[in-house]
Amino acid sequence: MSDPFYAKGLRFSCARCSSCCRGGPGYVFLTKVDLSRLLARLRLDFPGFFRDYCTTVDTGLGMALSLKETPDYDCILWRGGGCSVYEDRPAQCSTYPFWASVLESRPRWEEEAAACPGIGKGGMKSRSFIEDCLYARRAAPTIVFGYGEDPMSADPAREA
Repeated sequence: MSDPFYAKGLRFSCARCSSCCRGGPGYVFLTKVDLSRLLARLRLDFPGFFRDYCTTVDTGLGMALSLKETPDYDCILWRGGGCSVYEDRPAQCSTYPFWASVLESRPRWEEEAAACPGIGKGGMKSRSFIEDCLYARRAAPTIVFGYGEDPMSADPAREA
């Protein structure tokens, strides 16, 4: 088995340009950990958070919990020049661009660089760091409801 193309590391430094947060349609899928952190950060209960910040997306296997977008396709949490919850942003955001889909090949990594000015810049991120990001995404699955299941079933207060 050969080493991945990123075995010697990759250069990346977030340019805080927000291009991954704004201007184009997309989804920010939430995990249970993301949900707990965001509820605490925003001081909201789940019904209020769901109403104001969330939508569900049909994944073909059920309905996934995702952050809403504004009509201009900005993330609902993007405000005043940046992420309003940066320190507690979802794992999907904090691990970008070190996603399996982006790391499948060097050409795919270089393609992503066209959209992300931080790719190829700054300090070297080690293979270990990159694989920790990959693991973080795999270890915390997206919240998915069965078809017809009440989204309120994701409320952490119900599990307590």
